[in-house]
Amino acid sequence: MSLLNTLKFLTNHPLSSDRKFQTICRFVGWQISSRLMPYPVIYPFTVKSKLIVQKGMSGATGNLYCGLHEFHDMAFLLHLLRPGDLFVDVGANVGGYTVLASGHVEAETIAIEPAPATYAKLQANIRINDMADRVHALNIALGSAAGVVNFTTSLDTTNHVVVGEEAADTVEISIDTLDNVLEDQSPILLKIDVEGFETEVLKGAKKILQQQSLKAIIIELNGLSERYGVENRKNHEALLGYGFLPYTYDPFKKALQKCASFGDFNTIYIRDIDFVKNRLVTADKVYLRNQAI
Repeated sequence: MSLLNTLKFLTNHPLSSDRKFQTICRFVGWQISSRLMPYPVIYPFTVKSKLIVQKGMSGATGNLYCGLHEFHDMAFLLHLLRPGDLFVDVGANVGGYTVLASGHVEAETIAIEPAPATYAKLQANIRINDMADRVHALNIALGSAAGVVNFTTSLDTTNHVVVGEEAADTVEISIDTLDNVLEDQSPILLKIDVEGFETEVLKGAKKILQQQSLKAIIIELNGLSERYGVENRKNHEALLGYGFLPYTYDPFKKALQKCASFGDFNTIYIRDIDFVKNRLVTADKVYLRNQAI
């Protein structure tokens, strides 16, 4: 992301609306301090959770700047989940969503992260939040069948299953299906952020997608599936076929708005709208940077 786009993101972020100057100061301060001392720091994520942030972690540092990097989707998770629920984080990265689910809400999480170095950072966030009893982390990829794949290792949040002869650092890792991983477990919320590999993940999750206990899915549909020869529209249609419909979420009003189609980045899909609405409106407030959502 260019500097101009980063500044636009920071100043337009919903949690920065009345404190743009402070947000920019945090950004500038981090750019300076992380160059002088490029070591991990422990950032107070929510009042009940922490996140380890380090230079080069583009997703994690977004939380440091703004409170919640992916505001609408992360807030949806915080408002939907309850202690004891099962959340599945496919493409967990360093664990932003996992920490919110199991560190703040105290839900159960199955966190799946393929890149070995990123997985180590995910494990560190699990330890620092003392939530090993609530998080089962797996260092594998997910797809439509079990086997092995080559996976990039040096692209931070955009690491992905390799296509053809990509010029990137790669590692061979195990791949399995979500149905195999979950066996008889029933999640209420599923997050899929796999840099275009969504179609394969969905193909390997047919059993889970049919379970009525699965109420919502947060999925990234930003066009990267085309690197695997699939249009985003196909993934959208597949989810419609399972009874899910796309929505946007306003965390301040705890209000859902049905969409005509998927968004440019993450999209929230919901199947049991009455259940989800009740969960959202009865959720406890979450305090971030002295703001309540």
